[in-house]
Amino acid sequence: MKRKKRRNIIIWSVVALIVVIAGYFSFIRPQQQAKRTVTVGIMAGSKQDDEIWNSVSKTAKDKYNVTLKFKRFTDYNQPNKALENGDVDLNAFQHKLFLQTWNKAHKTDLVSLGDTFITPIRLYSKQYKSVKEIPNGGTIAVPNDASNESRALFALKNAGLIDLKKGTKLATVSSISKNPRDLKIKELAADQTARSLDNVDASVVNTNYAQAAGLNYKSAIFVEPVNRDSKQWVNIIAVKGSEKNNKIYKDVVRAYQTEKTKREIKKLYGTAEIPAWDLNFNK
Repeated sequence: MKRKKRRNIIIWSVVALIVVIAGYFSFIRPQQQAKRTVTVGIMAGSKQDDEIWNSVSKTAKDKYNVTLKFKRFTDYNQPNKALENGDVDLNAFQHKLFLQTWNKAHKTDLVSLGDTFITPIRLYSKQYKSVKEIPNGGTIAVPNDASNESRALFALKNAGLIDLKKGTKLATVSSISKNPRDLKIKELAADQTARSLDNVDASVVNTNYAQAAGLNYKSAIFVEPVNRDSKQWVNIIAVKGSEKNNKIYKDVVRAYQTEKTKREIKKLYGTAEIPAWDLNFNK
């Protein structure tokens, strides 16, 4: 009788174990798999960026078993809203200063999970072949939106054309402390800076607008350097602050920050875009 009872206990123990295992594979395991699908918010329209993300997606799947899905936006105000609302898990479209300014304005807690690339802003001229040739009293066009104007003025500072007040973070024309050549700074919409080259001595132009206007980035007379001033312009992968330690999201960053991605960026952008995750900005 005792032997029969013991046998029944063993049988029911085995049945219970089978039920637990079946439950794991039918419920818990699919949930874990679902969590390994990550939605990334990016801007629409760039075939080069799509190719880079296709490469990153393959690495994420092959090396980390993470499936990437993408939600594309056409308005720069939307990806951070989508991240805050949970419509995307990560986004990759902005530089560090943009994120900092966004958090301050919207009282959000979005953070950088990792650096991606930097696209140096450049100074162009149709009249001169070097910064030294720009004459006293010359006119230089800069973008007039807060972020890009600041970046342009820091570029002019690094070119040795102006000085900015000590401690300046978001520069405006009023931040200029020294202007030894008495240069005139002409503020224009960012998409007009390239078109202004026929009417000014030089113009600071974002790479995307330079490309749209048919300017060869190699013809620039000055390129924003990699140093402390330019660190704030590094593009990033952003996440909600509450998810900054999420291992799967960190795996996405690892999938991006590879030698393979470096090769893709160089192939598609030359030196117009530079991988930034291992650059030294402390110069």
